[in-house]
Amino acid sequence: MKFKTILAMCLAATTVLATSSAMAWESEDGAHSVTANVLLGSDYVFRGISQTSRKPTIQGGIDYEHGTGLYVGTWASNVDFGSETDATEAKSEFNLYGGFSSEIGGTGVGYDIGALRYYYPGLGGSDDFNELYGSLSYRYFSIGIAHSGNFLNSGEKATYYNVGFEYGLPYDITLMAHAGYQNLDSTLGDSYKDYLVGVSKAIFDLEVSLTWTDTDSEGENFAGDKDLVDNIVTFSVSKTF
Repeated sequence: MKFKTILAMCLAATTVLATSSAMAWESEDGAHSVTANVLLGSDYVFRGISQTSRKPTIQGGIDYEHGTGLYVGTWASNVDFGSETDATEAKSEFNLYGGFSSEIGGTGVGYDIGALRYYYPGLGGSDDFNELYGSLSYRYFSIGIAHSGNFLNSGEKATYYNVGFEYGLPYDITLMAHAGYQNLDSTLGDSYKDYLVGVSKAIFDLEVSLTWTDTDSEGENFAGDKDLVDNIVTFSVSKTF
């Protein structure tokens, strides 16, 4: 999920090796803007779990934002959940989302609330589901929550909690850290924690970053494969317009 809401809520959602040829548009009065991106990634990591079996990913998205803080967008990525024989295995993920982001007047506290729909073509809708999300941010820190009443179209509930931290270092390097907790109904599996630590730097209008992600042992159980969650180190270069 490569867009600003998920970035604020869940920094570990996506790490990319990216190039872009997208164009940005803004109305003359500044009330409307559209941005787009095209991305080539070394891995797609969502809440501590690789969604591409630790293989490269191609991603892209388009966002519209109004000056009031309202926004809508769409995003897509390839996925690989490890099945080599199942013809119905999902090969792509599409997200549709919309919400409202602004600042609590004069306090410096930002907030973001919205809804997100996950689509997995090729599965006949069997794993498609919705989430509601919200986040707060202040200076270096952010906290967020995302809730689904039908996680992975299972009929069961799941809630994701996270905290994030970003801090500017010398030489325009940014230090970032994230911790999350995926709370799952017992029928879905074990609830688990995920972690991220990384650095990024803007170079020639690109953002270069190096990150490490991991989960606890319950994350390994939920993913079903230790290699999908254990000590994932990724290098990325990204650009947005």
